[in-house]
Amino acid sequence: MAPTVLEQLGGVRGLLYSTLPVIVFVPANSYFGLGVALWAALGVAAAVLVWRLVQRSPIQPAISGFFGVGICAFIAYRTGDAKGYFLFGIYTSLVYGGAFVVSVLARWPLVGVIWGYLNGKGTAWRHDRSAVRYYDLATIAWAAVFGARYLVQSQLYDSDQTGWLAVARIGMGWPLTGVALLVTLWSVRQADRALEIASGADRADGALPSDQTDRST
Repeated sequence: MAPTVLEQLGGVRGLLYSTLPVIVFVPANSYFGLGVALWAALGVAAAVLVWRLVQRSPIQPAISGFFGVGICAFIAYRTGDAKGYFLFGIYTSLVYGGAFVVSVLARWPLVGVIWGYLNGKGTAWRHDRSAVRYYDLATIAWAAVFGARYLVQSQLYDSDQTGWLAVARIGMGWPLTGVALLVTLWSVRQADRALEIASGADRADGALPSDQTDRST
């Protein structure tokens, strides 16, 4: 699962590229003001998009990143405050974290739903308690990541700590995503192994012993 998710995120380079607009935005705002900072962040996001086009790399992550920067810049422009640039990411983390928690409580952990869709096995995993527990663990890991991002960054937002918001955005971005991916990879493998064991046990129970088969004929 990890390679698929990483590819959707643009790979390791894509995760690193996603931090560039933030790195440019904060110092530009400090030295040149909000207007220049917004255009600088948009310019960097556009440059990343063009660079991936030149390299013929997958551009979907860069397109999503460009529109994400656009939304952040629009909010900052409307609020007239540099910290507004981070508001979209803060509430996105809250929504994602809440969705992952609710899915665990509803016994439909999102990692299991997504993985079942990707590998074409649907929801067969829900009939195995061990598999559900492993998918719960991976889903909780993602919920913890998004919850931590929201709690820390919302406090910094309320305290008007724009510089530290940028630090938290980067430090709690791809490093925590990498940790969650490792937990997900391990959990998915354990869940698949549990399903294979359960499937083998079902086949064994359904087969008659040879002597019993002989007596029945």
